[in-house]
Amino acid sequence: MKLVGISGALIGSKTAKVVKEVLLRAKQKNPAIDIELIDLRKYKIEFVDGRPLESYNDDTKNAIEKIVEADFFVIGTPVYQASITGVLKNLFDHLPTTVFETKIVGFVSTAGSNHHSLVAENQLRPILSFFKALVGSKNVFVSNDSFDRENEIVNEDVGRRLNDLADELLFLQGKLKG
Repeated sequence: MKLVGISGALIGSKTAKVVKEVLLRAKQKNPAIDIELIDLRKYKIEFVDGRPLESYNDDTKNAIEKIVEADFFVIGTPVYQASITGVLKNLFDHLPTTVFETKIVGFVSTAGSNHHSLVAENQLRPILSFFKALVGSKNVFVSNDSFDRENEIVNEDVGRRLNDLADELLFLQGKLKG
């Protein structure tokens, strides 16, 4: 069973940090699962332009392959200009429309202020619904004031909510797979 995290940011480390926290907490709770973080800062994903997937660069093909092969997911996005990132949307545009069908997906989002707390709910959830994902209910928003200067999560409530998200992903995946 493989849990893949996707961090949809090209700059900064907070979103990747939050996604990785969920992965690590899930692994701690169930050491039998495999976890992997797809941090888009480390990939050169080409823009979708209508070509078949096999004609894109290796980073694009490898990221898509990892997503297609995964069993369940946690997806993270920072909020820029009151929206999910373009690089994350571009990644979604590469995916087959059945990639998340009957797969468990949770999400996290980060932003500079609490004014953006519902962006992922209002924008990411409909995209995941289009892909027929089974979206969890314990998704987490993390504002910048939840981190210290070294980008460590210092807000205990955020830690509890990340733990709850990891629990929910494992629970739902266990129920789905029987």
